[in-house]
Amino acid sequence: MGEMVRPGGRVYTVERLEALGSKAKETIERLGYDDVVEVVVADGSLGLPEHAPYDRITVAAAAPGVPKPLEEQLADGGRMLVPVGGQGYQDLTLVTRRGDKLERTGLGGVVFVPLIGQHGYRG
Repeated sequence: MGEMVRPGGRVYTVERLEALGSKAKETIERLGYDDVVEVVVADGSLGLPEHAPYDRITVAAAAPGVPKPLEEQLADGGRMLVPVGGQGYQDLTLVTRRGDKLERTGLGGVVFVPLIGQHGYRG
């Protein structure tokens, strides 16, 4: 799905598929980053509310809209990049939280694989 970064630099990466999550965890451990990066196998469209708020969220799969749970987990001043649109073409969208307001800025066209999950495309 992508990464979520908490204040202080802790990074959570969420993968939907167990095999890919296991491979990512092995690689992160082998490179010595397991003290700052945690791999979680879950529905990435839901985020990880237990560790929120996040300074940065990067979604590495296309969503039909900005997932509401991810908006809610964004810290004040935090930013999220998410490709939004159909499964063949999306607009890379920057979402910035300013207090209770969310600013959205389109950064241009991109093509990503679909985000599968409750707040993405159904798998």
